[in-house]
Amino acid sequence: MFSDHATTLLSIGTLIVLGLLGLASFWRYYRQFDYGLARLPFYLIAVIWTRIVWRLQVSGPLPDPGTGAVIVCNHHSGNDPAFVQMGLKRLPHWMVASEYSKAKLLADAFKLLRAIPVSRAGIDTAATKAAIRFAQEGHLVGLFPEGRINTTGSVLLPGRPGAAMIALRARVPVMPCYIHNSPYDGTAYGFFFMTGKTRMVVGKLIDISEYYGRENEKEVLELLTKRFLIEMARLAGVENYQPQLAGRFYKPGLNGGPPAGDSQRARDQSEARPVATA
Repeated sequence: MFSDHATTLLSIGTLIVLGLLGLASFWRYYRQFDYGLARLPFYLIAVIWTRIVWRLQVSGPLPDPGTGAVIVCNHHSGNDPAFVQMGLKRLPHWMVASEYSKAKLLADAFKLLRAIPVSRAGIDTAATKAAIRFAQEGHLVGLFPEGRINTTGSVLLPGRPGAAMIALRARVPVMPCYIHNSPYDGTAYGFFFMTGKTRMVVGKLIDISEYYGRENEKEVLELLTKRFLIEMARLAGVENYQPQLAGRFYKPGLNGGPPAGDSQRARDQSEARPVATA
């Protein structure tokens, strides 16, 4: 029999070995991802909040082609990129409204997370060119075709052509997904203090190569934008969805858009309304 002292040392040694093995196993797992050591804290926070607090379930990994691609997703919360990230091994360049990066701390975080600040005041040429360049170089670029957080209760807001234009100019495929029950309380950070049961449904890779070289044709941009919206609606469980295109001055409740706050009626009207033109 071991003495008490020897037993204590053996127990401590066993715990240290198990801890080291656990760290080694986690590091081996983490190295599969294109995050880098500096982004490890963000990844751990994302895992804890998405998997434990919001109980995220993912239907499967996003169909990464191994090259550049554009991710399109619905937008219900400021935390939607973290949900999408749980289905990826690469870190995308998300296009983020520039007002969120005015504070230095947030600006540094977005820079570390490879975000692309974009102005909402009109067409941001610099941000668009950056997104195209990243996609051409083999990176993932994430966009929300709705252009804003959907608070209407409708399955989707009218779509904007940015995702189609970037994918066409970069000549890359599109990766669709849809997030159900993303936590949102109307504030920028309130979702951190909410619980929930979120589900992300992943679609098949959309090949748009037949339209390469036609990125300056408005009809093609509209056609592809509608196609992305239809695919996202299908992932939401809505068949025969009639997509709408956002006009330059579109706001929820205006220009034929669904009114905020009336969940079922907004969805019914959205699905029944004829396709609008931008």
